[in-house]
Amino acid sequence: MAAAAEPGARAWLGGGSPRQGSPTSSPELGAGSRSRSGPGSGPGSGPGSGPGSGPERAGARPLGPAAPGHSFRKVTLTKPTFCHLCSDFIWGLAGILCDVCNFMSHEKCLKHVKTPCASVAPSLVRVPVAHCFGPRGLYKRRFCAVCRKSLEAPGVRCEVCELHVHPDCVPFACSDCRQCHQDGHRDHDTHLHHWREGNLPSGARCEVCRKTCCSSDVLAGVRCEWCGVQAHSVCSAALAPECTFGRLRTMVLPPACVRLLSRNFSKMHCFRISESTAPEPGEGEDSVDGSSPAGPGREVMTLESSKQTLKIFDGNDAVQRNHFRAITVPRLAKSQEVLEVALRAYYITEDPQGFQLQALPAPALAGNTGASGKAWSGGTTEEEGSRGPGARDAPSITRVPEAWIIRALPRTQEVLKIYPAWLKVGVAYVSLRVTPQSTARTVVLEVLPLLGRQAEGLKSFQLVEVLMGSRQVQRTVLADEEPLLDRLREIRQTSLRQMSQTRFYVAESRVVAPRVSLFVGGLPPGRSPQEYSSLLDEAVASKAGLVSVSHVYSAQGAVVLDVACFAEAERLYMLVRDTAVHGRPLTALVLPDVLHLKLPPHCRPLLVFVNPRSGGLKGRDLLCSFRKLLNPHQVFELTNGGPLPGFHVFSQVPCFRVLVCGGDGTVGWVLDALEEMRHRLACPEPAVAILPLGTGNDLGRVLRWGAGYSGEDPFSVLVSVDEADAVLVDRWTILLDAHEAGSGENSVADTEPPKIVHMSNYCGIGIDAELSLDFHQAREEEPAGARGPTCGAPRVTRDSRSHAWTTGCWRWWG
Repeated sequence: MAAAAEPGARAWLGGGSPRQGSPTSSPELGAGSRSRSGPGSGPGSGPGSGPGSGPERAGARPLGPAAPGHSFRKVTLTKPTFCHLCSDFIWGLAGILCDVCNFMSHEKCLKHVKTPCASVAPSLVRVPVAHCFGPRGLYKRRFCAVCRKSLEAPGVRCEVCELHVHPDCVPFACSDCRQCHQDGHRDHDTHLHHWREGNLPSGARCEVCRKTCCSSDVLAGVRCEWCGVQAHSVCSAALAPECTFGRLRTMVLPPACVRLLSRNFSKMHCFRISESTAPEPGEGEDSVDGSSPAGPGREVMTLESSKQTLKIFDGNDAVQRNHFRAITVPRLAKSQEVLEVALRAYYITEDPQGFQLQALPAPALAGNTGASGKAWSGGTTEEEGSRGPGARDAPSITRVPEAWIIRALPRTQEVLKIYPAWLKVGVAYVSLRVTPQSTARTVVLEVLPLLGRQAEGLKSFQLVEVLMGSRQVQRTVLADEEPLLDRLREIRQTSLRQMSQTRFYVAESRVVAPRVSLFVGGLPPGRSPQEYSSLLDEAVASKAGLVSVSHVYSAQGAVVLDVACFAEAERLYMLVRDTAVHGRPLTALVLPDVLHLKLPPHCRPLLVFVNPRSGGLKGRDLLCSFRKLLNPHQVFELTNGGPLPGFHVFSQVPCFRVLVCGGDGTVGWVLDALEEMRHRLACPEPAVAILPLGTGNDLGRVLRWGAGYSGEDPFSVLVSVDEADAVLVDRWTILLDAHEAGSGENSVADTEPPKIVHMSNYCGIGIDAELSLDFHQAREEEPAGARGPTCGAPRVTRDSRSHAWTTGCWRWWG
């Protein structure tokens, strides 16, 4: 059982009488707010902090329950501090601090706080959507969305939304990323604002009161990540809940018009984001609390020290991975106080009476979770329940275990929240009492009358367990006879954090026909569909009954597969990426389906192509910016499959535009692909805009897009594209005749096949083309010499003068 003490392990119980003033569970927020007092609740004692730690000192008067899920108390300030609601300076020595998420507030602002605590934020998510965390980087003047502290050390950010977190806070991040497509789970056509707190640009003004709502000192203000509306958290309630996508409404591909069944694929795969080879945040490290000095061999405890550092695990999974949270507590701290600090380290605000701390023996740290240690004897049970590990005499300090695991005590019944898998107005969830006799079938039977679906029959519904991880949302259908109370104990035994991120949904048990579109590139060109099927069958052993070729692009050597099984689609995707055919590596991409019949009449979505290798290598930042400003499904990286996947996704869109971010060669690449695809497009002649990123950028200069990108705001770039006028450019189709290589009377002529090339002509005498060719060849021979416009411009100037002098074109020189 999850709460049974391990043999020989000492149980550190959260004993004592319940504190006065603790409210009961809220029907909206789950565990209610609790006020803490005593040495374990000092200001600044957020997750991982111990009693009395931090830059402030605890005040004497605790506060009652306040805003959503927070554990507020009055503290005495010892350094300049700002309010997280109004972002003003807190004058005087008194402030209000949440012990769990470090939310700081004026006492006068306390009644207006609407921002939920990080401990209850997962329970308020409307539709769980995982994030796409990129590699670690330095983000100046950014704050963590979990612990609300500054990102002074390298942090991580989501590639789709404006979420910034510490690498140690990633496991506790809420799965509230933007919903960019429909996947069959709680799909809806009405789009609401997607608010993200803090990290607003300088000079941001509230849409309601027109006052400044940004702050460079704290996490304050909110911003809709679709339309860009900015407001104070209090003022945001005055805005209409429906989002209209703002200034870029005509360019954004609405999420309701995109469908992608991606049960087995991560968000990085769905959005075609290149994955970093660096270890994921929280992976491959001994501790998930890098800010703490605790850890193996990182601290030597002395007898004179008044504090001690403990490693806290939240379940068997954390022990196996050796992921712990380090807390620092006084040696004289009571067991109740240490337990509260340990629970706060994992953002758990439930009553400590339901948990206990067990000493973790050394063999368990080596990977054997079933190993048991020697019991910590000495003193009565009453003494051990009232005194912490430092409450002994000096000779016994060296025997204090440094590793502890939080265990939940046995529960004979629980109140479980059941969410409807369909959108029901006015009902977020219903609460049921679960007993040892409760099974998935009995719970569904009790929930249906409360949701008004009792007439449809029990066999039409099923109970689904959803783990709302920050990186991936996993769904598991529970068997009808599975005991729910045992299932809850098993989850808590594995991880208490996982339990706080788990939901249960009542869903219709309809059979969903899986269909995944898989783009495969890098195949030999000029083959028939049957030949491509044979090649794939030999290379990856595709199953004929589940995989079919839906589209063939013979000239580019690419096909699109329709896969009727999620497991087979995942297998093919991973296998194709590691396969080469005729010496060429293959490319695999998961493509969405654009529901063109649902597009609004005014919508002309923008198809964006970015070459991250062009010019000054600024394409990476532009990729991330455009994914956040638009729908990530309309942004394509040219080094990952070329322009063909983008044109295939937009092939049925009746009217769209194209933005190419790169140099003249990149623009020519996209235009050539457009010429070859235009007969398959519903919009055969889309307008093409250019964001010049190359070295010469001659075409962009002629079309008045500028001589190069110099760091302008990506939002302004998109507005310029939307307001640009369309002009005609000459495109030439050149047929190169066959050339007979053989000669002689009796020799057989070896004829080369004819070749068709496309060319853009906007004025020139030929020297510009020769310069471009010479520069391209020099860059291929020595890539380090042309890393951007600054490095390439002097060489172009030198070569142009040389050509002008040696070829006799000096008279044409400007």
